[in-house]
Amino acid sequence: MAIIFIRTVILYFAILISMRVMGKRQLGELEISEFIVAALIADLAATPLQDIGIPLLNGLVPIVIMFCLEIIIAGLNMHSVKLRKLTYGRPEMIIKNGKILRDAMLKNRFTLDELMQELRAQGLTDTSQVKYAVLETNGQLSVILNSADQPATAAQMGVDGSDVSYAHIIINEGRILDKNLALLGRDRRWLTNELKRQNVGSADDVYILTLSEDGSVFCQAKEG
Repeated sequence: MAIIFIRTVILYFAILISMRVMGKRQLGELEISEFIVAALIADLAATPLQDIGIPLLNGLVPIVIMFCLEIIIAGLNMHSVKLRKLTYGRPEMIIKNGKILRDAMLKNRFTLDELMQELRAQGLTDTSQVKYAVLETNGQLSVILNSADQPATAAQMGVDGSDVSYAHIIINEGRILDKNLALLGRDRRWLTNELKRQNVGSADDVYILTLSEDGSVFCQAKEG
């Protein structure tokens, strides 16, 4: 039992480190080569876990090799457009000027049901609103609306819109993040005064408190 535990821990951290270095993509955003590597790594890790008679290196070495290959291919793709098209493919236009391109749909085995589902996920129900729809190499559908259907911006309406300010978490479920406080030029004394202003007894009673770079504060107390 101890051997299985140790092997599991080692393989877990080996896969975790490999996937972490490969990037932060979600599963649905993986390129084809990245998905293949992820699937193979999972399969390679399962073999020495299922049979403790197989040396652990039989699982670790292929994982390291697959990881190195992915890093090398990713590096080559950065410098070669042709190789990038070969390994990742190229984006395909699905809708142009509101018209669905049937040949492109058939080429990518993309059904009308799937297309409408993707459009509904982006709040659209009518393809005539779409200027261009592009099927990206990771399978995501990028949609560009007609100019008449795009939401008006503050500049178009002649309104001076305020710049968006990044919000930093100061209290996370009762834990004070002093690094973020210092980053925004605040200290615990400021936080104590702010909690009083929010009618909160202490940081332990706070579920989340954020401070934006423009000075705005959002505070939500713990339930109960």
